[in-house]
Amino acid sequence: MAPVAIDSPAAPPKAPPKVVGPATKKATRPSTQIPQSMIDEARKVTKESFDPSKHLDYNYKYPKRIYTMEEIGLENQGISPNAASEPFPLFTENAIRQIRAEVFSEESLRDCQYTSTFAKNMIRGMGPARAPFTYTAWSHPEVVARLSEVAGVDLVPHMDTDIAHVNVSFDDGSTTAIQNQNGADDDGTSAFAWHYDSFPFVCVMMLSDCTGMVGGETALRKPNGDVIKIRGPRMGTAMMLQGRYIEHQALKALGGRERISMAACFRPRSPTMKDETVLASVRGISDLELLYTQYTGYRLELLEERIRIMLKEERRRQVAKRPFNLPEIRNFLTEQKEFLESMLEELLEVEN
Repeated sequence: MAPVAIDSPAAPPKAPPKVVGPATKKATRPSTQIPQSMIDEARKVTKESFDPSKHLDYNYKYPKRIYTMEEIGLENQGISPNAASEPFPLFTENAIRQIRAEVFSEESLRDCQYTSTFAKNMIRGMGPARAPFTYTAWSHPEVVARLSEVAGVDLVPHMDTDIAHVNVSFDDGSTTAIQNQNGADDDGTSAFAWHYDSFPFVCVMMLSDCTGMVGGETALRKPNGDVIKIRGPRMGTAMMLQGRYIEHQALKALGGRERISMAACFRPRSPTMKDETVLASVRGISDLELLYTQYTGYRLELLEERIRIMLKEERRRQVAKRPFNLPEIRNFLTEQKEFLESMLEELLEVEN
């Protein structure tokens, strides 16, 4: 799938929205423990390797509804004309059981649990060693192809630290602890405050049986204040959202003993497309050594590839004896300078 060019010469792209992260500044383990019954149930599963013929839901159909950036008042912003999708089938129940077994494994609970002022119980950064099934599933070419089709742009998984992020809520409501200063509704209808994501695209998938649940929609807020609600996914189904550019929040789901969702983050495959990733929302809930290493690595790879492309074009120009294009080169160098400066803004020292 070729990258979609959405920038219009008549309407220059706006600066990306500011991402406000949790007040939590460094990785903190939760004090509220996940019920042992959930852990024991998940660990009964016999482990398998990911097999798309067995674990992908082949009832997959393109979502009935794709909301566009133009529809929600954000034309010429982001990396794709597609804003968000309604839920669509992605993984089988067997695949969900495999993922839950890794999420609630001893290693994941010991090393990868986090809490913040946004959510009381999260599991993230499991990586391929602790969660090989989960990692392989989200990075499998067939899965990425499906998600790219829905997103309207060719994607790749972002960083290993965000394959994947799990929000865990159970019947004491422990993870719906959003502080009012972060933008949550006073009436308690929101599970998460209005916010923008750090990463271009996110795929949100449900790991719980939602039978009997009411609510759980994703709300999108337009620049004019109007709100669109998209129904929440059921077990094994997923939705795509261009969350870096769209203000959104998750609404509470009532009923059921648990609600566990998993989010995997993606960025454009093409190195020439803009990358406005920030770390504000994940810095305080990550292993900084790992996060900064992976962020620096992929960003430098993008820069390297961009320079290779420009160098190849310069060599072709010389062979063709075309004149030196000073404005083009200056524009390219300015863009890369801004790219590096944005990295300096993200690679912050966090006091212990």
